[in-house]
Amino acid sequence: RQSGRRYNLFLKRRLRIDKRHQSIDSIFFRDGVRRIDFVLSYVDDLNKEWEKKLERRKEFESNLQKAGLELETEDKKESEDGKIYFVKIHAPWEVLITYAEVLNIKVPIKENDIPSMVENPLDCMLAPLRLPEKVMHPDPDYFTAPFSKDKQELYLINDESTFFSPSMRNRIVNYILTRCPYGTEEGKKKFGIKRLLNNGTYSAAYPLHDCQYWKKANDPNCDNERYTLYMEWARFLRFYKEQPLDLIRKYYGEKIGIYFAWLGFYTEMLFLAAVVGLICFLYGLFTMDENMSSKEICDPEIGGEIIMCPLCDRECDYWRLNTTCESSQYSHLFDNVATLFFAIFMGIWVTLFLEFWKRRQARLKYEWDLVDFEEEQQQLQLRPEYEAKCTQKKKNPVTQPYLPITSQAVRFCISGTTVLFWVSLIIASMIAVIVYRLAVYAAFASLMENTQTLQPIRGLLTPQLATSVTASCLNFVIIMILNFLYERIAIWITDMEIPRTHMEYENRLTMKMFLFQFVNYYSSCFYVAFFKGKFVGYPGAYTYMFNRWRNEECDPAGCLIELTTQLTIVMAGKQIWGNIQEAIVPWICNWWGRRKARNNPENLYSRWEQDHDLQIFGALGLFYEYLEMVIQFGFITLFVASFPLAPLLALMNNILEIRVDSWKLTTQYRRPVAAKAHSIGVWQEILNGMAILSVVTNAFIVAFTSDMIPRLVYYYAYSESEDSPMSGYINNSLSVFLISDFPDRNKPKINPENFSVCRYRDYRYPPDHERRYLHSMQFWHILAAKLAFIIIMEHVVFIVKFFVAWMIPDVPSDVKAKIKREKYLTQKILHEYELEKLKERLCQGDKGATQKEFIATEGRMELSRAM
Repeated sequence: RQSGRRYNLFLKRRLRIDKRHQSIDSIFFRDGVRRIDFVLSYVDDLNKEWEKKLERRKEFESNLQKAGLELETEDKKESEDGKIYFVKIHAPWEVLITYAEVLNIKVPIKENDIPSMVENPLDCMLAPLRLPEKVMHPDPDYFTAPFSKDKQELYLINDESTFFSPSMRNRIVNYILTRCPYGTEEGKKKFGIKRLLNNGTYSAAYPLHDCQYWKKANDPNCDNERYTLYMEWARFLRFYKEQPLDLIRKYYGEKIGIYFAWLGFYTEMLFLAAVVGLICFLYGLFTMDENMSSKEICDPEIGGEIIMCPLCDRECDYWRLNTTCESSQYSHLFDNVATLFFAIFMGIWVTLFLEFWKRRQARLKYEWDLVDFEEEQQQLQLRPEYEAKCTQKKKNPVTQPYLPITSQAVRFCISGTTVLFWVSLIIASMIAVIVYRLAVYAAFASLMENTQTLQPIRGLLTPQLATSVTASCLNFVIIMILNFLYERIAIWITDMEIPRTHMEYENRLTMKMFLFQFVNYYSSCFYVAFFKGKFVGYPGAYTYMFNRWRNEECDPAGCLIELTTQLTIVMAGKQIWGNIQEAIVPWICNWWGRRKARNNPENLYSRWEQDHDLQIFGALGLFYEYLEMVIQFGFITLFVASFPLAPLLALMNNILEIRVDSWKLTTQYRRPVAAKAHSIGVWQEILNGMAILSVVTNAFIVAFTSDMIPRLVYYYAYSESEDSPMSGYINNSLSVFLISDFPDRNKPKINPENFSVCRYRDYRYPPDHERRYLHSMQFWHILAAKLAFIIIMEHVVFIVKFFVAWMIPDVPSDVKAKIKREKYLTQKILHEYELEKLKERLCQGDKGATQKEFIATEGRMELSRAM
């Protein structure tokens, strides 16, 4: 019986194949002429709301047809699973030209005859990095002008079916879909495809990819741009090649194009930072054996004879300084003179990056016809959700819906309170991690002291390092959990605020998410850099958190190595987890969704079904990409003084990130709706703010977290040896404590070797001094030197930053000249066209075309020439 069923199924499929000679892996209607610009899908489920959904769909599709769109429905019997209906939408010429004028879309009027840039003599050396010219520049460069239905003869319309690119077409159709009404419910007018998707009337709405990514389409009319993008851009083996930005912009729109332009430029600039950081790291590596501090710590006659005070109460024993020999040597890798140079260099690098990006962005604005981009064209248009929820109208020259002030105030109060609650939750979680560090330190110290198997690695894996690593891993897990929860809360409260425009919505969500992520990712690094080991007290008078847990001390080699550990774990963990989320998860989801379609012939698995089974990129897809990169930017700027290899890690990640993002966008996601953008938006201001903050944080890290300033003060003011100025530094940096002064709360349970004194890291007077255990004069000298260093470094770096920013113009001079030239030529072409039309009307005896009108048009031409 089972074999009979299989045979019947085979005959049914065979019948369907015979019935359709044309493969339905096509982007056209059944007639093979009309292009599919958008697809809607729905499942005809027989539940309580079935009739209501059916009524909404009928009304919505009827209104789409009234708006001029043409629809073609694929019955569920034709779908692969036999459950899904597909509604294919085509925008005819009249609809396209009507909405092209509404959206102010620029179209070609003449091929650009402005000479291109002078060839670079290094081009022959860069040839291996270049892509073919047809891939880099798929279309000729044109002079463009906003489309007008009344001037169609002016534009280069060779073929109406290809005049508007597929990305322009899907943008126009999406504009209609988001504003098309579908009825009235509860006395309110309902409209927009987004609302229909939310209430389950439709299951998906998306434009089609033009072909399969791994092979070209059989249809000769198909451009196969997706295939080209995959072969030339989205494969990791092409990581060394430049990006085809013009083709990305043509296929996905300017908004996605400018993201990849920024990511590529950021990665290129990271190369310089990574090289300098690597040199600084190698300097630390090659001078490790010459470091006097670690030599003294490792020397059995110096470090071996220095008895250190216990690092926790009661449970911890006295210990010898030379047990931290290895960690002090590794600390020198990051805590050396090159650290100061690299901190100053990164302060200047970040300015160069931001200024040169402005120039690159200005060039893209010119090349992509975004110079006169009016923000109200798209971003400042009212959101459909705002129009639907704000029923009150404000009477002004342009009557528009508005939200009452009282309603706005209530919504902002709820929103602000929610954000503050979640930020407080992060701070509470950080305090919990600090408590963990304080609570488990004694356990690690006891474990390493009493476990024989850990003795060989005890010098490398100190209790401080073990605590730091486990706390960093725990902190990373908490960060990921809080991120997952807050993302949904941030979107909910932003929706609740009902922002007026798309730009306002994105900006509000961006600021909420960035504030949260900033506190979430960087709070632990700020703690280690600026708080750990700074408020410890001294033996016999330690400070306690919640009067129970003794505050942590830094390693005798300093806290910088712990900051490096924290930064490495959080930064590397985030990058690895991000790539797993971005690449592996969508691939598994798509593989699972398509598993049933593998046995079907290609001409039964249609183009719209293939795309339906892909993941949704979503309106906030780019938002998450920017957020990920900006958080990374913070890691390599705010704390780079502690880890010169951070830019190298970021560079390697970004080389992978570009290909992962391009691969998933090309192969794993539905084609996003094209959108315009002339810049990276509010992210530019966030990057500027982080660049300024990074100068302050790095100055404080060098001054207070590293040992550079105490060493310099000792070298110039307290050294007693002319031949070896740094000898004796370790002994000088450790104060003396009389063990008999220990209160019972702090004193170790045993003292088998009957030590009489122990040492601790601070600058205090010895027990036999009249000002015993108070800060010595050297402490105040060092503190003054630290503050002076911060002021000098900040002022020097800020002066250089602002001078560099002033020296580099935001718009290149050749781009300014081209913009002026193109404006003049475009105006000239438009005026000549108007003049010709007036002449024709005068010759035909049109009384409306007066002599004054003719003279005025000629006058405008003369004025444009003069300008």
